[in-house]
Amino acid sequence: MAEALRAYTKWSAYAESFEQDLGTLEPGKLADVVVLDRNLFKVPTDEIRFAKVTLTMADGKIVYKR
Repeated sequence: MAEALRAYTKWSAYAESFEQDLGTLEPGKLADVVVLDRNLFKVPTDEIRFAKVTLTMADGKIVYKR
């Protein structure tokens, strides 16, 4: 799971040469954040597909709240 999440975040930013601005949650970096209703590291892999988005932030603003 950790490797899959890094592939979508840190490594994709690196592949696009944006690792100084994107890819990890750090002060000074841009971030869009999605909060799910379950911890993907703790659920069985066959249950991940049932995860629902509870909150989405883009550009520092909440753009979706369940």
